[in-house]
Amino acid sequence: MSYEITVSVNGTEYTDSVEPRLLLADYLRDTLGLTGTHIGCDTTSCGACTILLDGSSVKSCTLFAVQANGHSVTTVEGLAKDGELHPVQAAFHEEHGLQCGFCTPGMMISIAQLLDRNPNPTEAEIREGILGNLCRCTGYHNIVKAAQTAAQTAAGGS
Repeated sequence: MSYEITVSVNGTEYTDSVEPRLLLADYLRDTLGLTGTHIGCDTTSCGACTILLDGSSVKSCTLFAVQANGHSVTTVEGLAKDGELHPVQAAFHEEHGLQCGFCTPGMMISIAQLLDRNPNPTEAEIREGILGNLCRCTGYHNIVKAAQTAAQTAAGGS
């Protein structure tokens, strides 16, 4: 048995037949080819699969694709607009906010949501905003620096 869903992903509407047990992360990766959404744990522990669902960060490894029916999804690929990196993406590059890169998409999504809600977060607020995302390579220092840089860039600073 399959269900037809219509989901707006990164501004493009998709209609597909999916099995009711298909995870949103698998739909994004396998059906739509958006492999920036990583699958690390399947238990919402690591945050590598974090996406925005109607503007709120969620872990797509424990959400079914049918639950996204009629909703808007933004993946890390959708942060960039018109060929320009999102300030968070540019800041991760500038501040070397990654090592292996596995957690990076989820971190970027979480930070983008944080900056949407709080354009000038403190270091403590940034660290709290990424609590649901694990990085096994860094001490989070450069990730926090990247978030601070993105906030300055978005505010028009340098």
